[in-house]
Amino acid sequence: MSGIVGIINRNGQPINPDLLQKMTDFMSYRGPDYQQIWLDGNVGFGHTMLQTTRESLEEKQPFNLDGIWITADARIDGREELIEKLKINAGTDAELILRAYLVWGEDCVQYLLGDFAFAIWDEREQKLFCARDHFGVKPFYYAEVGNCFIFSNTLNCVRIHPDVSDELNDLAIADFLLFGYNQEPTTTTFADIQRLPPSHYLSLSRERLQIKRYWTLPTDGFIRYKRAEDYIENFQELMEKAVSDRLRTNQIAVSMSGGMDSTTIAATACEFFRKKGDNFDLRAFTVIYDQLIPDRERYYSGLVAETLGIPIHYLAADSYTLFAKVEQPLLQRPEPSSFSLLAIVADRFKQIATHSRVLLDGNGGDPVFASWGAYFYFTYLMKNWQFDRLIRDTVEYVVSHKRLPQPGVRSRLKRLLGIRPPVPAYPNWINSDFSAKLDLPGRWEQFYREKPLIHPIRPEAYQQLTSSGWPCLFENYDSGVTGLPVEVRYPFFDLRLVNYLLAIPPVPWCLHKELMRVAMRGILPELVRQRPKTPMLGNPITALLQQAKSSGIDRFTPVPNLAKYVDRNAIPLLSGTEQDINEVCINLQPLNLNYWLEHSYKIVKEQYYALP
Repeated sequence: MSGIVGIINRNGQPINPDLLQKMTDFMSYRGPDYQQIWLDGNVGFGHTMLQTTRESLEEKQPFNLDGIWITADARIDGREELIEKLKINAGTDAELILRAYLVWGEDCVQYLLGDFAFAIWDEREQKLFCARDHFGVKPFYYAEVGNCFIFSNTLNCVRIHPDVSDELNDLAIADFLLFGYNQEPTTTTFADIQRLPPSHYLSLSRERLQIKRYWTLPTDGFIRYKRAEDYIENFQELMEKAVSDRLRTNQIAVSMSGGMDSTTIAATACEFFRKKGDNFDLRAFTVIYDQLIPDRERYYSGLVAETLGIPIHYLAADSYTLFAKVEQPLLQRPEPSSFSLLAIVADRFKQIATHSRVLLDGNGGDPVFASWGAYFYFTYLMKNWQFDRLIRDTVEYVVSHKRLPQPGVRSRLKRLLGIRPPVPAYPNWINSDFSAKLDLPGRWEQFYREKPLIHPIRPEAYQQLTSSGWPCLFENYDSGVTGLPVEVRYPFFDLRLVNYLLAIPPVPWCLHKELMRVAMRGILPELVRQRPKTPMLGNPITALLQQAKSSGIDRFTPVPNLAKYVDRNAIPLLSGTEQDINEVCINLQPLNLNYWLEHSYKIVKEQYYALP
C-alpha cells in the first residue's frame, strides 16, 4: 500500500518543495522501499513505494508518459486482458492505468479492475484526474483550501499542510458516537478534509472541481446453466482468478478463522501455487481465545492448516485488557475508533508484518452469499412463469440438504404488515444542545428505518455489499491507519466474482453458501466444510467487563472538549453490570472518543515538526 500525495496551487504559485518532501517523508512507514517527489511549477506529486508484486520490484513513481504524470496506490487485476486491449507488451500497474488514460481518457476507469487510488496530472489539458476503486478498498482524501488542492491516500498526511485546519466535523463525530463510523461517504472527521467516495472519480481544472460516479453495483445480472457442474466450475475458476490476482508474490499471509470464507481463500491459494509448481510461503494467522470465552477457532483453523500443509500462527487474546496500550504510537488513529480491544489488532498486524507484506482476508464472503431465504427468488420465477426452474432448483436443494429451502415468508410477511424490529433507545448521554443542533434523534430514527429493496432477487446481498460500513473497515485496515507496511486484499470483493454470485440462482447456490461448500469438497476437512455459520459463542468485551480490573473505565477523566458532545454524568456504569453487547458498545463510545481526543487528535503536527 504505497503512499501518494499531491499539491496543486490553482493560482499558479509554485509548490514549496520542502513542504511536499516533508509530506512525502511523513508516509515513509507505508512505503519504505523508495520515496520520490516530482514538481512542475504549481503542481507536485510525492510517492512512497511499498513493493508487493513482482512487477513493482523495479517500479518508480511518480511515473510519466508523454509528459503526463501519475502517482498511484494500485493493484490492477485482469492484467492480461487489459494489456491485450491496450496492445502493449507489459507494464507496472501504474503504467497500465496511465496508458488506459491515454487511450480512453476519463472513461479509463470503466476498464480497470482491482483496488486503486490514483491521481494523474494531464499537462496538455492542465487537469487533475483522480479515481477510487469500486468498493473503496483504497482510501482517497482531499482538501480544497483557498487556491490550494491537496490529496493523499493518508488522512494525516493531508492534515500536515499548513492551510488545512484541525477543526472537527461535528456530524462525523455524532455519527461515530451513535453508529460507530461516519455515515457520510464524502466527509471525514475534519471539516477541511473530504473523502472521494468509492466508485467515483474527480476532475479538477483551474475553473472547477467535478466529482462523478462511474459504477453502480448491477441488479440485472442473469446467468443460467443447464448443468449444475457449470455453476461449480465457473465459481472455482473465478475464485482462483480473485485469489491469484491478489497474490503476485510467493510470501503470503492469510487471516484464517475456522469458517468457510477464509479457509476457502487459503485452500484456493495453495491449489494455485501447487498447480503452477511454484515455491511459496503461505502462512495462516488466527486470533483465538482459550479461556476468556467459549471459542473453538484454534481447533478448526488448526485442522485446515494441517490439511493444507501450511504453518499457522496463533495470537491468544485472553490476557488483553480493555483500552490496553492506547497511548502507544501504533494505536493512534487518524479518526475516532473503537479503542477497547485495538491492541489486539495492532499486535496481530505486527505479527503478520514480520512475515509478509500481503494479507488475504475473508471479509466479503457473508454479503456475497447473503440471502433472506427463497422468497424473492421463487416469487421472481412465478411472476415469469418459470415453474420448471422453480421445481428443479428446489429438488437440487432438497437432494443436497435433505430438507426444503428456507422460504423466508415470515420475514416478508412482517415487512408487508409493517412489523419492524424495535428501534434501540437513543443514548441519553449525548449533549442535549449538540443533539438538538444536528437533529440527532431524527438521524438515529432514519438509520434504523427499513431500507428500500433494490435487487429483485438478492436484496439482502445488495444491501450488505453497498453498506457504508465496508469502506470504513477497509480504511481501518489500511497501512495509513495501522502504521505497518501490510496490504490487506479481499478476494470476495473481486468485481468478477461479485457480479457472478449476484447473477446465478440463489437457490440452491447461495443459501448456506452451498456453492462454496460443494466447490471445497475433497479440499477442506469435512468438519469445516459442513460446519454451519457459527457466531462467536461469547463476547470478549462483556466478559472483560465482569472482571474487577475493568472497573477503572467507569472512572475515566474526560478531556475538556468532550463536554461539547457528551454529558459525562449521564454515561451508565459498565463494569460489573449485565448489559446486552449492543448496549455495551454504544455506551463505550464516549470513552472511545475521549481516548482519541486525548491521544490521537493532536499528534500529527507533533510528528510533522519532528521530521528532519
